[in-house]
Amino acid sequence: MRILTIIPARYASTRFPGKPLVDIGGKPMIIRVVERALAVCPDVIVATDDERIFSTVTERGYRAVKTSPEHQSGTERCLEAYQLLEEPADVLINLQGDEPFIADEQIRLLISAFDDPSVDLATLAQPFPSTATNEELANPNAVKLVRSTSTGYALYFSRSVIPYLRSVEGPWAKEHTFLKHIGLYAFRTHVLPTIQSLPASPLEESERLEQLRWLEAGLRIRVMLSDQESIGIDTPEDLKRLPL
Repeated sequence: MRILTIIPARYASTRFPGKPLVDIGGKPMIIRVVERALAVCPDVIVATDDERIFSTVTERGYRAVKTSPEHQSGTERCLEAYQLLEEPADVLINLQGDEPFIADEQIRLLISAFDDPSVDLATLAQPFPSTATNEELANPNAVKLVRSTSTGYALYFSRSVIPYLRSVEGPWAKEHTFLKHIGLYAFRTHVLPTIQSLPASPLEESERLEQLRWLEAGLRIRVMLSDQESIGIDTPEDLKRLPL
């Protein structure tokens, strides 16, 4: 099974402009993500519409492609890059460019979802710690999800806290295991034309979460559970939490 990893990266982030090039321990964040991916997958490409990001990647000997600035999501950028590359693959991984501490084991866990031939689309989640405060659960930048305990497929993703604990007044995380989405997707390449053909959906536009477009269209997303913490960088404040 040939696996191709594409890392979408844009400079003009609303919450954190220039985020892919922020210095983390002496390296641009996008380079850290590339190196993490290469530890597991030999075929890794950055997809960007920005010359600064493109140059940062290629000057260090890594691969990058220039894509349109009009994309509304990272997956749209990955799909264009895949078409431009014209390299056959069985599985395409979309690794977000703001996951500089993604673990090798997490990438392997995602790939293992495809040991089941019925899985076409997969992602990762991790449990919030039982010490998480209600404020931490409610952070809209930490996307929550619920999954079927019998099939492992996602039921819904939200920026709100799901499920809602109606009769609990204290810290919710002590009463229920909430799941946090990790920004990593993988697709069998035969489903990419279907994904590319889907129009934006009402739930997607409400939550600003691209994966809701797929759920609304009836696609199933297998959720693999990781016991490792993943520190995504959404805002400048997130840099204060880095394990450096």
